[in-house]
Amino acid sequence: MDFHVLTLFPDMVMQGLNTSIIGRAIEEGIINLKATNIRDYTNEKHGKTDDYPYGGGAGMVMQAQPVYDAYRAVVKDLPYTPRVIYLTPQGRVFNQQAARELAVEKGLIFLCGHYEGIDERVIEEIVTDEFSIGDFVVTGGEMPAMLMIDAISRMIPGVLHNLDSAEGDSFGDGLLEYPQYSRPEVWNEKRVPPILLSGDHAKVDAWRREQSLIRTAERRPDLIPKAHISPKEKKFLAEKFPELFS
Repeated sequence: MDFHVLTLFPDMVMQGLNTSIIGRAIEEGIINLKATNIRDYTNEKHGKTDDYPYGGGAGMVMQAQPVYDAYRAVVKDLPYTPRVIYLTPQGRVFNQQAARELAVEKGLIFLCGHYEGIDERVIEEIVTDEFSIGDFVVTGGEMPAMLMIDAISRMIPGVLHNLDSAEGDSFGDGLLEYPQYSRPEVWNEKRVPPILLSGDHAKVDAWRREQSLIRTAERRPDLIPKAHISPKEKKFLAEKFPELFS
């Protein structure tokens, strides 16, 4: 899968993603990552890509021309038409379902804004999707783009050597992940739950599922109505957390 990032800070993107699991996937050719510097396509002196907003107001706005020309430079060599994602607080909130949806694409282009945003005309011209990572504002679109690329990449076969890792992640089935433990068996007088030492995989799986249900109900009850839970599990939650179903 190809990831293209249109940005004013390409080094930030490349350095941030060229590590750990995603870096290994890039090295192995499972995913491709390219950050295109929008400044390289401006007609203005000194790499200027922004100007004052029409109608007045605080801040500057990224101009349409360099963004569009950077986009054209990326798509001219592609044998397909990629979706173009603009990172904005006004977009659809990104979640695990969206990561799965986007992971089937051949490639994606991420458009990272700065300042007070990007000239609306180029957004209308090239953007197919708008996404937000939450109800807060950050300095630019680079970190949201990196977070999305990381989450989407985990859904691509071969990126995680153990496919069960992705399936067991929080939000994999709409629930939060169960608690995890490693050696030593006792740390700071706290013991690993005995069930995890039993060697009975069926009981371990049942315990983990129950812990996921409890943890989600306690920490993110808003997820329960959309989670994939059985009638038996719903009954268990209703007995333990009656307020969720009142």
